[in-house]
Amino acid sequence: MAYSVRFFQNRRGEIPVKASISRQDEGTKAKFFHLYDLLRDFGPQLMFPHTKRVTKEISELRIRGKTELRIFYAHIGGAYVLLHAFQKKGQKMPVKELRIAEKRLTEI
Repeated sequence: MAYSVRFFQNRRGEIPVKASISRQDEGTKAKFFHLYDLLRDFGPQLMFPHTKRVTKEISELRIRGKTELRIFYAHIGGAYVLLHAFQKKGQKMPVKELRIAEKRLTEI
């Protein structure tokens, strides 16, 4: 079964996650598209190390390698919505990045 995966779009029509991915190197882009396909194909069965629950409503796709990228997403109305992407630089998740995802979640 294929699950619906879409990108958050703000009121100005911008798609922040797509913009963030487009700025990455080719290897990181390839890893993103692989994880995107896994989320689409496996949905809730996709587990660690590919994804991790962050809050009750938000999970993260985990891109590992030379560039550590995290993409917060939520399951809303039968679709997975990619809310926010950021480059991970340390062990702890930056609260600021999570707040951005939570704010976008309220805008849907």
